[in-house]
Amino acid sequence: MKKQFIIIGAGPTGIGAAMRLEEFGITDYLVMDASKQAGGLSASFIDDQGFTWDLGGHVQFSHYEIFDEYMDLALGKDGWYYHRRESWIWIRDRFVPYPFQYNLHRLPSAEKWNCVQGLLAAVKSSRNHPKNFREWILETFGPGVAETFLFPYNLKVWASPLELMDFKWVGDRVAVPELDKVMKGICLEEDQVSWGPNHKFRFPKFGGTGAIWQALAARIPADNQRLSRRVTRIDPEQHTLQTANGEGYEYDYLISTIPLDYLVEQIGDENLIEQAKRLLYSGVHVVGIGLEGAPPEHLKTKCWMYFPEGNNPFYRVTVFSNYSPNNTPRPGATWSLMAEVSQSKYKSVDMEGVVDDVIQGMIATKLITTEDKIISKWHRFLNHGYPIPSTNRDSILEKVLPTLEEMDIYSRGRFGAWKYEVGNMDHSFMQGWGCVNRILNGGDEQYEPTLNHANRVNGKYQKRENGIPCQKGKTTNEAAIHT
Repeated sequence: MKKQFIIIGAGPTGIGAAMRLEEFGITDYLVMDASKQAGGLSASFIDDQGFTWDLGGHVQFSHYEIFDEYMDLALGKDGWYYHRRESWIWIRDRFVPYPFQYNLHRLPSAEKWNCVQGLLAAVKSSRNHPKNFREWILETFGPGVAETFLFPYNLKVWASPLELMDFKWVGDRVAVPELDKVMKGICLEEDQVSWGPNHKFRFPKFGGTGAIWQALAARIPADNQRLSRRVTRIDPEQHTLQTANGEGYEYDYLISTIPLDYLVEQIGDENLIEQAKRLLYSGVHVVGIGLEGAPPEHLKTKCWMYFPEGNNPFYRVTVFSNYSPNNTPRPGATWSLMAEVSQSKYKSVDMEGVVDDVIQGMIATKLITTEDKIISKWHRFLNHGYPIPSTNRDSILEKVLPTLEEMDIYSRGRFGAWKYEVGNMDHSFMQGWGCVNRILNGGDEQYEPTLNHANRVNGKYQKRENGIPCQKGKTTNEAAIHT
């Protein structure tokens, strides 16, 4: 079969590319995925007891007007619950609101002063051009905040030495301290909780996050989709690929959303393989715990919680039934918690014992008690969970991605482009959308602002007219969006 475009992966990036092709009236394309359902890392699953689970604590917020229009297209205006974020940190046997540095008043007095001393010293000190993420934390926050929260928490999340990580990705993901806000919180003993782009978010009423991508995938004609098709070999010279079930396809342009290291292995280029092997990533164990009854009073309004300490294995736990009561089989009579545990070559996890370890950690952190009745235990391991922004990442991508593009292969998405700073669902969708724009405009990089200008797209809500160029001489086909 010959197609102008073949898209590998039916997650947000692949669907974004397909939607853009549909907008332009291009029908000569095919979306392929190894899974039986669309969604990729944003898929959802229903376990044997009727609990719905996501592949991690996803929340729906956006940097783009275009993406928001597609979310409304997927589920309508009324298909969502709208939430004000309540994110907390469990530390020193108490909950502290996030961001930590703006809510120090909740700490014990001695530790509070230790954190403030470090912040004051950091403000007064001259900048020393940090070489890595660890140095950036120390220089920006001082040793008190670093050693109390940021070091242990980030080690839990990334499962990698912080010295191996760059810091240029932080953007709108880390609240750089403003001293007046820090002191206001301490002096007034006032919680400050509204920081960040996701302080308001929405979540599907039914079906978990995966419902979004199922709905959009349903708008792609059936003849343009091939699910349960795992690509096993790509020949860039012949512009062909093969699947595990023996099918062969020819393409003009290939948009790949699978992990970059997997992609180059299928191409078989030894130089690219060696480069990609140097990229760092962590895996994630997602553990869902379904319970009888209702959440305890101290969890009734919380969204998700961070856990920097060592008496539990997880770095984050989401009160998943708070996102939608329909994530449980009997709303109001059942509730659910979803934990995430990281793993990497630097940090091993007992695959067989991780669920029991999570339950014991939930008891230790007072999320549940030994009296709570657990009726569901669900576990999935994502080998590729987080693309780590390592200090060598950009130099690797600057070699690998252009080499692939010379072969008419465009690697995009959370792990396709390996850029955590533009790896959320909205970013990933727009990477696919922008990639089609670029190809149709002769390879002009200005048509991929998400891929090439992370700080710009994260720094301001992207209206149609302020940074998302369309095809030359055309605007987005809004009729196609709202059909």
